[in-house]
Amino acid sequence: MNQAIRNTWIAVMLLFVLSLGALSYVQFFAAKDLNANPLNNRQLFKEFDLPRGAILVDGKPIAESVATDGQFKYQRVYTDPDLYSHLTGFYSLANGSTQLESVMNDELTGQSQDQFFDRLVNLFSGKENEGASVELTIDGQLQKFVYGLIPDGTRGTIIVSEPKTGNILAMASKPSYDTNLLAVHSSKQAAANMKKLSDTKDLSPYRNPAIYNLIAPGSTFKIFDMVAALESGQYTADTVLKNPSSVILPGTKTPLRNFYGGNCAAIPEASFAEIVAQSCNTPFVQMSEKLGKAPYEEVTERFGFGQQVKIPLRVEPSVFPPDLSPAELGQSVIGEFNVRATAMQMNMAAMGIANDGVIMEPNLIKQVIAPDLRVLSESKPKEFSTATSKDIADQVTDLMRGPVKRGTAVRAQVPGLDVAAKTGTSVVPCTTDPCGPPLVNSWITGFAPADDPQVAVTIVFEKIDFKTGSSLTSPNLKKILEAVFNQ
Repeated sequence: MNQAIRNTWIAVMLLFVLSLGALSYVQFFAAKDLNANPLNNRQLFKEFDLPRGAILVDGKPIAESVATDGQFKYQRVYTDPDLYSHLTGFYSLANGSTQLESVMNDELTGQSQDQFFDRLVNLFSGKENEGASVELTIDGQLQKFVYGLIPDGTRGTIIVSEPKTGNILAMASKPSYDTNLLAVHSSKQAAANMKKLSDTKDLSPYRNPAIYNLIAPGSTFKIFDMVAALESGQYTADTVLKNPSSVILPGTKTPLRNFYGGNCAAIPEASFAEIVAQSCNTPFVQMSEKLGKAPYEEVTERFGFGQQVKIPLRVEPSVFPPDLSPAELGQSVIGEFNVRATAMQMNMAAMGIANDGVIMEPNLIKQVIAPDLRVLSESKPKEFSTATSKDIADQVTDLMRGPVKRGTAVRAQVPGLDVAAKTGTSVVPCTTDPCGPPLVNSWITGFAPADDPQVAVTIVFEKIDFKTGSSLTSPNLKKILEAVFNQ
């Protein structure tokens, strides 16, 4: 009899241990995979009844879950959604989640590793899990200011960052949208709103243009040309270069010209510094014939091309094409052919030169805060790469002063402020017959003060006429720097 009781007791204990183990496995180890299963609608509905953490800017919520008497206990509410939609993304019953709402979901739902013990306590106390708040590095006032510099009806992006930390102070794009339209409790209404937004020209609610749109960078690419040329030891700022109005691309009969009507037409030869200031094209093509493709491949890779960058949002890798022929290389070194870069990539170029050749990892997250206000994690600056040496970075900085002092970026001048910048214009290929008015992508990227950089700024307007684009790049850089430095 005693043996029978003993066996029964052992069996009961084994079942108890197995049950506890299974519960623990589901709660703490398999939860993430189960929650992510697209067939698990129960989890999605359950999450809408939980107090999801807030996304904060300057300590104030730009996305938060508010108690409601509706179908669910909480309603996701977005403040100033047009300013922040491309950063926060949306949290939608019908459309899922995007951007920070997706990438930081574990923290916002209380499922992160840092909140493990909180979940354990809640499991035994019966208390529901609360999500942590995620505070961004964004400066709210600056975000609002730069967003206002992008005219409605244009396709533009502005990024402002700190070269020494990688922190992103502003990242704004138009067209934008109201994320509240997708956070409604009605799946039918959310789906209808998504269809309407998706039909908006040049807008995708699923994509952040600053980190997704791959655009021909035009002459802003010459930042990498400068690095490659100076690192070769064959060029200095004083090297005199021939500057013909056009050159024939190697192995072809195709001419490549300097910009029509620019100052380059008046200088048949000039110093490297002057060529950069006026952004002449033909000397860079001749330079590429002399250096070959290898230096450009190496420099662009060091600056981040082809690499996966997370801020923590995933940045689409920029492209410097492999296996270029000499003719293709000649087009590529002026930021044309199949060279493509995001606004974030060109901001990293400015940050790298500004920070003595070291690119800090771009970052949007300042800290994660528990419901009881404990700081669960705090971001610290991390190096992304050493793109070049301090000596080369200093030389490129000096070259980039030229466009602002006397060249293509003179409208970015701020009295009393030392500014380094490089402009760029890439032609948008015609895709209609007949072709309409020519369109370009208009760029500027730079930093200030040049001798002790505090901010790096990148501005790009896509598919815009040249005159309008040029009026929105250098002049807006000037306005941003005046706002940042209270000039």
